[in-house]
Formats: sequence, C-alpha cells, structure tokens
Amino acid sequence: MTSKLFSSFRLRGLDLANRIVVSPMAQYSAEDGNATPWHLMHLGNLAISGAGLLILEATSVNARARFSPGDLGLYSDENEEALAPIVDFCRRHGSAKLGIQLQHAGRKGSSGLAWHGQKPLSPKDGGWVPQSPDDIPYPGKPMPERMSVADIKSLIDDFVASARRADRLGFDLIELHGAHGYLLHNFLSPLSNQRDDDYGGSLDNRMRFVLEVFDAVRAAWPEEKPLGMRLSATDWAEGGWTLEDTVALAERLKARGCDYVTASSGGTVPGQEIPIGPGYQVPLAARVRQETGIPTMAIGLITEARQAEDILEAGQADLICLARAMLFNPRWPWHAALELGAEPAFPPQYERAHPAMRGGDFLTARQ
Repeated sequence: MTSKLFSSFRLRGLDLANRIVVSPMAQYSAEDGNATPWHLMHLGNLAISGAGLLILEATSVNARARFSPGDLGLYSDENEEALAPIVDFCRRHGSAKLGIQLQHAGRKGSSGLAWHGQKPLSPKDGGWVPQSPDDIPYPGKPMPERMSVADIKSLIDDFVASARRADRLGFDLIELHGAHGYLLHNFLSPLSNQRDDDYGGSLDNRMRFVLEVFDAVRAAWPEEKPLGMRLSATDWAEGGWTLEDTVALAERLKARGCDYVTASSGGTVPGQEIPIGPGYQVPLAARVRQETGIPTMAIGLITEARQAEDILEAGQADLICLARAMLFNPRWPWHAALELGAEPAFPPQYERAHPAMRGGDFLTARQ
C-alpha cells in the first residue's frame, strides 16, 4: 500500500512530490533584512531533507514590519540580491519546492532576538514604533501606532512589491502570515482591533484588510503559482477570534482563489489557554477542511511518521507541516520514508548514506 504521506499533491500549477512541508521558522539572523551565510546553511540543509515543500521564514514586507532587527526582509534590492544565491543553491541541490511567507509583525514588532528574551527595543536601542490596527499594546510591549487608512493602503502596496520580488527570485508559492498575533491577525481579533471604521467592529470589517491584502497579492502573483494563508484558527481566549470565525474567513478566501490554509493557533494575548499535546491543532485543520473544502496544512507537535500518516489517512488535512521536528532531525523525511515503505529523496552526494548501500553497493556501482 502506498504511503499517503509520500503521495504527490498538486496546488494550482505546483506539483509536490510528497505531503511533507518544512514550516517557516524565524532564524533572527538577517542583517538589515538581508539573508546571511546562516540562511544558506539552514535553508540548504532543509532543501535536501526530502520534504516536498520548504517555506522560508516569516519575511517582512518593509523594515517597520519586522518583529526583530534580525528578521529576514524582501523590501529592498539588497534583500532580493542577498536571497538570490540561497534560492539558487536550494534549487540546484535540493528536491523541495520553495515557498516564502510574507508578514508584518504588527503590535509585536520592535522586539529583541529570541535568545535575548524578545525584550522590546526602544528607538534609541535600534527599535521602532510598531504598527497595529488600534492603540492597544501587546502586554509588555510598547504602545503601537494606530494605522490610518492611508497606512493600510500603503502597506497593501508593500505586500504586492514583496510578492513581485518573490516571483523574480523564482519562488513557487507564497504564504501570507495571518497568525500568531502579527498584523493580519491583529486586524482579525477583537482583542486587538477595536476600530470604529470600515476595518473594525463587525466580523466582515475585521476581515476586510486581510482580504484586501490577499486580493492584491493574488492579482500580482502569477496565476499558476499557489497562494495560501496561515491563520491562528482560534485565540484560545475569551472574546477573541474563534474557529467559527476562521471557517467564515476560509470560505471567503477560497472564493477568492486561496489555495490552502495552514491552521495554527494562538498568539494574540499571553492569557491564552492552549490544550497542548501531540497534534493538538490537527482538529482545527480538520474542521476548516471539512466545512469549506479548502486544502489544509496541519501543524503542531506532529513528530512521528505514523502520526502524520494517520492524520492524512483520516482526511484531517492534506499536508503536514513540521517545524521544530525538522530542526531536531533535518533528515526526518528520509527516516519517515523508510518507515512507511517509500523511497527517500537523497541528493547524489549523499547516496552512500542510504541503508541499502551499507554493504558496499555504492562503491561497486561507481566502479
């Protein structure tokens, strides 16, 4: 029986060799938004992992959109030039298709590096004033600047400009980051958006900015290339964004040509009550998929090959996202393939690592 995890999947004009997705993971290692040698090592390593799709970390659409000074950016010619050789390496040597996640950090912006405690940065320490739909700060973070309608329109243009740069670089897919308490999520959640204009109040109004960003990027992004969105499917907090809201948004996104939803959760407020456990977010992906028919990516403490296989077999999701599991074991797809009876994708330089070649078959084949 063919493994579901190692069966192919098609998103618009993109064919994925298997259902394993390397999730975007912030590295806090860029300089002025520019990728560095760390990204070459990190992404090159994951591109040869055997996963079907590798999505680059949350990438800011302007300098003020960054979460930290170490965030990757795609808002300048220098950003684009720094990323080009890394994309080329991944293309040349890796088997994974390449995606990029575009983001604005919203009211969580101007924070220090993760390993320095993500402490808020003042402008004199190299920080900036974060932007948000409302002047409601994230607890422990500085007061954000409430965005004007002109700010909103300008930011939509920034998303479009970054999408065009992503196309020039040859990315296969874009994911818009609408989760984890960042700007798009800020507009969605009533805990962070209490505006009284067309961008706040009712559910339709709170979804307006997200849908405008999506529409603008979809119009600028080539028709054959997939465009998806990561959502926090619930805030896990009273009075916040709910799974029912996510289903409503997913229906609207699907009607506009959205190709998938990654169902994550949380991040709006620190007082969230999350039922942490293996696959704890899988039911969120399942609900969105079942009620809207849009393909979903499941993510969150999916660590075992059989666990991933069972999620797909049960029809709870279409693709499996791995994050920390891939950092801990960048060869996870190789091991999963062997466990599930599939053939792993090895780069030719590593062919001799295949268990079948431990008896000297590799050397014999090369003589």
